[in-house]
Amino acid sequence: MSETGKYKTKDRVPEPTLKRLPGYLYYLEQVKEEGTINISAPTIGKDLGCDPTQVVKDLAVTGVKGKPRVGYNTYELIHALEDFLGFNRINEAFLVGAGNLGAALMAYQEHQSLGLRILAAFDVDSKKIGQTIGGIHILEYNKLFSLYDRLNVKIGILTTPNHVAQDVAEDLVNCGIKAIWNFTSAKLSLPEEIIVQNTSMSSYAAVLLRRLNDAEK
Repeated sequence: MSETGKYKTKDRVPEPTLKRLPGYLYYLEQVKEEGTINISAPTIGKDLGCDPTQVVKDLAVTGVKGKPRVGYNTYELIHALEDFLGFNRINEAFLVGAGNLGAALMAYQEHQSLGLRILAAFDVDSKKIGQTIGGIHILEYNKLFSLYDRLNVKIGILTTPNHVAQDVAEDLVNCGIKAIWNFTSAKLSLPEEIIVQNTSMSSYAAVLLRRLNDAEK
């Protein structure tokens, strides 16, 4: 059993912690390239501008523990973070909605280093169907149902217009999709067991602009 396998309550990890873990991983990969073999929580906290106590709590979810006066082994911690986050496994996804945002996600190749690979994209626009972006083919929407039966994909990425998001999400669930990354502003109503991660561009823009406005007062 791996170190991360010992942590039995992975699904109960607070969302703020989960959001910080990729930042630790990126940082550790940078210091590894610089030749750092061992690193302490205070050093991580100082470089990332966060509380060392929080660093220890966050990294504890991986099952790896630092040693007194030595800290963490950089390589071990990187492996544990990748394993915990699922970045060292290929998680295949379908994308629905090949508009500007969908096309940008298809062209963005870095998501593959995060363990996420878009197998195919789907759209109803005949002008988009048949195109290839980032090596990903855009197919007719109705082909989603037959392809799922063959490929058994579990993740759906939703980049459709808001007014059709609910209907498309229901189609994805009916196909067997278990997790949806929702880039629309629509509030989806789906069975409780379906995992939904909302990443609304309008919401993030609103927060950014509000904070900017407050800072300029």
